[in-house]
Amino acid sequence: MNLAVILRGLLAASAVCASLVVLANTDNAEIIERLKPAGEVCMAGNECAAAVVEVAAGPRSGKELYDTKCMVCHAAGVAGAPKFGDSAAWDARVSAKGLDGLFDSAWNGINAMPAKGTCNDCTEDEIKSAIAYMTEG
Repeated sequence: MNLAVILRGLLAASAVCASLVVLANTDNAEIIERLKPAGEVCMAGNECAAAVVEVAAGPRSGKELYDTKCMVCHAAGVAGAPKFGDSAAWDARVSAKGLDGLFDSAWNGINAMPAKGTCNDCTEDEIKSAIAYMTEG
């Protein structure tokens, strides 16, 4: 038999033995801890469900949406957005499209404005409220 083959076999056998020694000296609790899932599912009725945070119910006002979403672009007129308080710019858009047309532009997006502006969780009524707030502002 070739000496090189025998040496490779002995090397492989010693590597396996070394791995077994390491495993024998490892605490099973450490292995279990490393293999635990990254998260857990919490269902309603379970003890962990008590930690759920309640979300405010009801529609947000036009002012609240402007202050938290629309202001990002409409305060400075980013990419041609009509500025809040610029009645001439808003009046021109209302005359050209009407409030329903402004809603369609806000809901579907127009030019640089993405659909729903930056408010992906807004309802139709909330978008209409924000438009009313900005056009009256």
